[in-house]
Amino acid sequence: MDTRSWIDQVIKQDQIDKYLINGKDFINENEIHNKLNMNKDCSKEKVRAILDKSLAVERLSFDETATLLNVTDEDMWEEMYEVAAEVKRRVYDNRIVFFAPLYCGNLCVNSCRYCGFRKENAGEERKVLTAEEIRRETDYILSQGHKRVIVVYGEHPKTDAKYIAESMKTVYDVKKESKSGRNSYIRRINVNAAPMSIEDLKMLKEVGIGTYQVFQETYHKDTYKSAHPKGLKANYRWRLYSLHRAMDAGIDDVAIGALFGLYDWRFEVMGLLYHADDLEKQFGIGPHTISFPRLTPASGSELSIASKYLVNNKDFKKLVTVLRLAVPYTGLIITARENPEVRDEVVKVGCTQLDASTKIGIGAYDKAAHNEKEDKQQFTIGDNRTLDQVVNKLAEMGKITSFCTAGYRCGRTGDKIMNLLETGTEGKFCKLNAVLTFREYLDDYATEETKKIGEELIKKEFEEINNMEFYKNNKLLSVINDYYKRISEGERDLYV
Repeated sequence: MDTRSWIDQVIKQDQIDKYLINGKDFINENEIHNKLNMNKDCSKEKVRAILDKSLAVERLSFDETATLLNVTDEDMWEEMYEVAAEVKRRVYDNRIVFFAPLYCGNLCVNSCRYCGFRKENAGEERKVLTAEEIRRETDYILSQGHKRVIVVYGEHPKTDAKYIAESMKTVYDVKKESKSGRNSYIRRINVNAAPMSIEDLKMLKEVGIGTYQVFQETYHKDTYKSAHPKGLKANYRWRLYSLHRAMDAGIDDVAIGALFGLYDWRFEVMGLLYHADDLEKQFGIGPHTISFPRLTPASGSELSIASKYLVNNKDFKKLVTVLRLAVPYTGLIITARENPEVRDEVVKVGCTQLDASTKIGIGAYDKAAHNEKEDKQQFTIGDNRTLDQVVNKLAEMGKITSFCTAGYRCGRTGDKIMNLLETGTEGKFCKLNAVLTFREYLDDYATEETKKIGEELIKKEFEEINNMEFYKNNKLLSVINDYYKRISEGERDLYV
């Protein structure tokens, strides 16, 4: 099938219309602007009352979120940073989950003005990975110690749903021996790909998709139209309802995001909240994670460096803080687009997931394994630290690295995991599984320096675990001690 014919048959209008309310989508720009303009009473008393609601792990209203976005008192922001950190601790404890991106193809039919993948960019070297190349990429990712990946694709007939499904099967099949002699493998595959039909999404469900991630990029419609002049991505609503279709296809872990720097960051935070709200209204489940990448320089893209809405580091920390407070039970992902200093700082206000050892060129991990030069990338990477270096830094900060995927394999997904997160229960299970997977990492991949600091962190974790009534009341202390001993002796992939 040629590209034009493929484009013509992808979008199914009835799979947009079914989610509209009285023919309208859930982004009412006038309402968002009005809420931002009408909620400028940022007295300390009002803000602290809103923060108390976040501490109770309740999602904030649109007006409450707008109030926080309007705070100008820097001392008040310092309080908000502290509360955001406490909210994260109550829901997720001190763990940070890691993943690696795996870019499988950069052919694309779209003309996104900020992206190196856009079809007009003659400087981009185009490629779609074969099954054998995907195996080699996965092999390298496993050699770093990762247990989960997010596979990424351009929007093109050569990387359609069938290709995605086959590439996922390939990734799941790869086994890699660690330095301790145990086999390692990818335990969860998340997917960042173009919007699809319900039928195609069901195909991905059958092969074991984890979280399905689609970023709206910008919720402001005129900006969206300007940034996406041609291609499938030009259809705002097809993209806007991509995760609604995923829910209907049975994929109950979905991920939203905005590309900050295309439009006003306060508007985009509100757009993300409206998106989460509509998912909850229509399906009873909000997004599993929210991402907030910033525009970084991309090959051949003037917009990526010249947008008047580029977000500085100070405002970036603020927008992440408000997201943590507004949706306290939702995971927040900060990627290697950001430099180490920014990532280390933003982790303190509530992020839950990071990538590391990140390569985003097509076939870039295999090139790294052979010390070859990486091709031009979709965007600029700011944090080139290895997984071990980031794990070490986080351990110094008192945060434990988790490679856990237990909740998904135990059925704690969708509305189940949301309820557990809201009550703080899921974080307690995750604390145990973080210790178990961290033990695996220390034995199988860590440098001696990281192993030393990691051992001390595990001791502190066990001190906390042994003193928590939840574990005593649910008779989990004997379970964690047994599993930890067995992992220390060589077993793998034990989880609660």
